[in-house]
Amino acid sequence: MKKILMSGGTGKFAQQILKHNNNYDIIAPSHSEMDISNIGELEKYFVENSPDIFLHTAAMTRPMVRHIVDPSLSIQTNIIGTSNVALMCIKYGAKLVYLSTDYVYPGTSGEYKEEDPVKPFNEYAWSKLGGECAAQLCKGALILRMSMSDKPFPHRKAFVDVKKNMIYNDAAAKLVLRLLDSKGVVNVGGEPRYIYDFVKEHNPNIDKISLKDINDVKVAPNPYMNIDKMKRLLNE
Repeated sequence: MKKILMSGGTGKFAQQILKHNNNYDIIAPSHSEMDISNIGELEKYFVENSPDIFLHTAAMTRPMVRHIVDPSLSIQTNIIGTSNVALMCIKYGAKLVYLSTDYVYPGTSGEYKEEDPVKPFNEYAWSKLGGECAAQLCKGALILRMSMSDKPFPHRKAFVDVKKNMIYNDAAAKLVLRLLDSKGVVNVGGEPRYIYDFVKEHNPNIDKISLKDINDVKVAPNPYMNIDKMKRLLNE
């Protein structure tokens, strides 16, 4: 059985990975136990556990405005922290699986394929692309550009004019576990839909919001991806 060392072990997505895992031996320390920005602390876990795979779920994410207000923390966690992980994966021969975001694409036209040019639309996406740069230098790394939400949906309102491949984190965790043997960049999500239409299926009381209603953060209108590669890999 392959051994996985997973960052962000107490996070919501990591908990979904643990819940749905049947095939891997997973070590999942919390942030306080394994801080990825502390390379000495990180190396201790590599030495003690000799992981085959490092599943990198730890990240600074919501609210998006945090990446504007405190970019230093965004850099420290999403870029430097990921670079530390990449260095350890290279040093100890572990495969890096990095969770990125659909927001690395320009988000204007949609239907983005993995080989399409990237141009992050907001500060959060820039920080995740910085992590991708480090991951790309790890031989055999898997970079998953995710479109997912916590379950239940964490906001009172959902965009009627933003189209994404959104899936809930429980479904996303199942897909990630099935894709761990893959490598390269893979878009991960469901069929493209407006966020409001997706959320309303599970929460009929969700309120509507439009891009024209916000001005504190940047949100791309069409970050939806082509997921044909993911479908092919899942069927192999």
